[in-house]
Amino acid sequence: MLELVVPKSEQYDDDSGCFITTKEQTLRLEHSLVSLSKWEAKWHKPYLSTKSKTVEEQIDYVRCMTLTQNVDPNVYTAITPQLLAVVKDYIEDSMTATTFSKEQRGRRGREIVTAEIIYYWMISHQIPFECQKWHLNRLMTLINVCSAKTGPQKKMSQKDIFAQNRALNAARRKRGNTRG
Repeated sequence: MLELVVPKSEQYDDDSGCFITTKEQTLRLEHSLVSLSKWEAKWHKPYLSTKSKTVEEQIDYVRCMTLTQNVDPNVYTAITPQLLAVVKDYIEDSMTATTFSKEQRGRRGREIVTAEIIYYWMISHQIPFECQKWHLNRLMTLINVCSAKTGPQKKMSQKDIFAQNRALNAARRKRGNTRG
């Protein structure tokens, strides 16, 4: 969870012709499947695409990530580019020590991933729905681990098989004190 302190500010509202003053507010944020699905429901496009987001879309995602109750809606207009950079760093943090090889990472490279696809993966791997509130990168790591463990094992190349057999034969020769 990220705690983001939005400083107090005074901004001019062009629509009403008035100044809007906001108090300092601490927002508790969580980058989760729940926040992702809220954002996608509003914007009707995948959040996890490689296309860049507008400032309005980024601030709205912060709104979707917010766990803090009764937040003044004007607080979101006071979010600075520096605060958006902090949120971006939090979103990109893996939140786990688990790593994957390049082969495992590239499996879903071309597939457009939406909240519904992630829910499908959760259901197919029997991951409980409580995990939808986890940091999204942690949930995706769990899904990747489940896929790797339940999927078919990668076949060894002929070169690897020969190397393994040479090592096994050498160990047997050594154990039996023979030359072949």
